[in-house]
Amino acid sequence: MGTVHVIDHPLIAHKLTLMRRKETSTKNFRQLLEEISTLMAYEVLRDFPVQRIDIETPLEATTGSAIDGKKVVLVPILRAGTGILEGMLRVVPGARVGHIGLYRQPTTLVAVEYYFKMPEDLGERDIVVVDPMLATGNTARAAIERIKELAPRSIKFVCLLTCPEGIESLHRAHPDVPIYTAAIDRELDEHGYIRPGLGDAGDRIFGTK
Repeated sequence: MGTVHVIDHPLIAHKLTLMRRKETSTKNFRQLLEEISTLMAYEVLRDFPVQRIDIETPLEATTGSAIDGKKVVLVPILRAGTGILEGMLRVVPGARVGHIGLYRQPTTLVAVEYYFKMPEDLGERDIVVVDPMLATGNTARAAIERIKELAPRSIKFVCLLTCPEGIESLHRAHPDVPIYTAAIDRELDEHGYIRPGLGDAGDRIFGTK
């Protein structure tokens, strides 16, 4: 099995609890997800490579560290993944953005692709795939499989919530891809929803049913 990082900061746990509440409004749900995504980005990007650069402070010359944001590609899985995108762009505003459109076929739960657009030269770039929920794992597996065809330098997967079944599913197919999540919930139910979870993330982000 691959690596799973649970980012269990008290601020993230607090905001996640507010998101789980069924009475939380669409506006507040969306805002909380953006705030959690910003907080998670610090841990997700912890081991990204930096380069030493020469700078001038108001007092003297010195050397500092800089991350090349243009080498980072954030890839939201449409549509719910866009809820994480804005929060992460606050931390790395220079990041490139790719998009992959996948939906889960209601009866089979198989991922069906309908859109795919990535920046050029992925071989020199680090990819962060984002989607609020890692449930059956079918969508994440399909997204990463497509991205691997372009041979990026590295891939990470970031979600708000997952469960043991989702982790096992993704790492069975892609053991080399680390998972970053705010919480691992109890189980997956017969309809493919995470329990206790927070409902359908896409519907709650966009106010749809």
